[in-house]
Amino acid sequence: MWTDPTIGLIGYGEVGRILAEDLRAQGVRVVAHDIKLGGPNEGELVDHAARFGVELVSGHAALAALSDLVISAVTASQAVTVAEACAPGLRAGTYVLDFNSASPKAKTEAAALVNAAGGRFVEGAVMTSVPPYRIKVPLLLGGPDAAGLEPLLNGLGFAAKVASDKLGVASATKMCRSVMIKGLEAMVIESFATARAYGVEDAVIASLAETFPGMEWEKLGAYFFQRVIQHGRRRAEEVREVARTVREAGLEPFSAAGTALRQAWVADLADAGVFGAKSAPGFAKSDDWRVEADRILAISKRKDES
Repeated sequence: MWTDPTIGLIGYGEVGRILAEDLRAQGVRVVAHDIKLGGPNEGELVDHAARFGVELVSGHAALAALSDLVISAVTASQAVTVAEACAPGLRAGTYVLDFNSASPKAKTEAAALVNAAGGRFVEGAVMTSVPPYRIKVPLLLGGPDAAGLEPLLNGLGFAAKVASDKLGVASATKMCRSVMIKGLEAMVIESFATARAYGVEDAVIASLAETFPGMEWEKLGAYFFQRVIQHGRRRAEEVREVARTVREAGLEPFSAAGTALRQAWVADLADAGVFGAKSAPGFAKSDDWRVEADRILAISKRKDES
């Protein structure tokens, strides 16, 4: 087991901050880097780091040089870029845990960069939403060094399990799951907003409840609208990786491609302020999905009339 490890977080967004809070609660030293540092929107990151005793580092390689374990938790499209940027600073034997929702091919490319620099790359597949579980979110590990990292992670409070010693198995599991989960989010938003436009939402939800009696569609509607409004940009990038995974299997990703478009479309509306300012206390937190659907319909109507 590790003695007084230093954990480096690349990406200090929602996931990075949750991990930082839970690690710092155990007295673990945490250093972090995010591309927003030094920019106009760094205030929230700096404030959070000061509150929890996280050391902010100016660059990827500098962070890697300080760390016994580097956790990459960025947007899916940046997984390989981050591995390349960290590589020059890695000490021999340093673990790099790729938390990103990237395709098996992207994980393999990132692993080659890390391993060539003397590090030990382990792919991580986060198998459900992080906030409810926090550091104990179900996590599948993959790659030749996964078995070595598993007890070290679990000693820090993670809920990690080795999926395979072969790279790509854990990420393929995650990507195939995301075809369904992210697709369901997009379908619920499209179905519920359209039903709201025609005034048939109660009938639609009643029919869904009869067909799938174990699913609480009202709660799912509120949750899906909230999550996509707040994280649609990141989700769209993830689903593009999902589509890449499907395509690399020899299939045309009809569903995944459409899901990515819908997630990005909601993100565009959020960026345009349709759902209110992101800094507002009530942003994307309505208990009734109808509030958000009405906002979507109102902007769509204005576009049609213009």
